[in-house]
Amino acid sequence: MLRYTDYDIVFQEVPDEITLAINISNCPNRCKGCHSPYLLKDIGEPLTEDSLTVLLRKYGKAITCVCFMGGDASPADIEQLAEYLHRQTVAPVKVGWYSGKTELSPAIDLDFFEYIKLGPYIEHQGGLKSPATNQRFYRIENGVMKDITYRFFSTPK
Repeated sequence: MLRYTDYDIVFQEVPDEITLAINISNCPNRCKGCHSPYLLKDIGEPLTEDSLTVLLRKYGKAITCVCFMGGDASPADIEQLAEYLHRQTVAPVKVGWYSGKTELSPAIDLDFFEYIKLGPYIEHQGGLKSPATNQRFYRIENGVMKDITYRFFSTPK
C-alpha cells in the first residue's frame, strides 16, 4: 500500500503546471545525498482513491496537475491511482510521476500519465536543474516519451 507523508502546491516540478506534489514514503532507491531522507521510511497516511478525491475537492480549482513524488516500491499502485485521476470527475488534472528508477517498467501504461521523471539522484551530477544531470523529464505525447529536461535549465541573461 502506498503511503504519503505530505503534499504541497508547487510551480517548479512540472513546467507550465500548477502542481499538487504528493510525497510518497518507503522509497527503495537510497540515493546518496537524497534531499528527502524521511521518505525512506514506510510512514504516513494511506494514499487511496478516496484520499485523492479529498485532495482534489480541496485543491482541484487551484491546480492543473497531480504529481506523485516517489512510489517506486509499488509502481502498479502509482499506475492505478494515475488511471483513477484520469477517470475522476471532481477536477480534471494532468498526472506526473517522479521516479528514481533508471527505466520505466514496460508494464506501465503511458496513457495514464502526461509527465514522467526518470533517474536516481546522483549527487555529483545534480538534479533536473543541472545540465550534467542523469535524470530525464518526459512529456508523454500520444504514448511517446518526449525528453523535455532542458526546460529545467537556467537560461543565461
